[in-house]
Amino acid sequence: MPYPIPFVCPACQEQMYVSELTCPHCMTKVQGAFEASGLHRLTPEQLKFVEVFLRCRGNIKEVERDLKVSYPTVRSKLDQIIHAMGYSVPVSEEEDDSKTSVLDALGSGELTFEEALDMLKGDTSR
Repeated sequence: MPYPIPFVCPACQEQMYVSELTCPHCMTKVQGAFEASGLHRLTPEQLKFVEVFLRCRGNIKEVERDLKVSYPTVRSKLDQIIHAMGYSVPVSEEEDDSKTSVLDALGSGELTFEEALDMLKGDTSR
């Protein structure tokens, strides 16, 4: 039974790369440094979010309902995934407004402290 490829080193937490491919039929092996897609850099939790996002066809309102989270949470998770895949996330005026939305959601009890902190960290890590 094949295991998922570990893309993070268990010793130092740095990104690893694929160095060998094997044909299961004839056992031919190819060695080298092979680059994987950005999706392989995502955590299992982030991959689950991507699956929900795709199932909802990118409709953020549906993602909110499916995951029972707020709009700022969905946006923050999307930004974290984009960043994890190696892309930059542009900062806009809307992003500044999202900080206020996060604090409002925290104040109203819609978000936990940890969720709000994660979202705000996501905003400042760009």
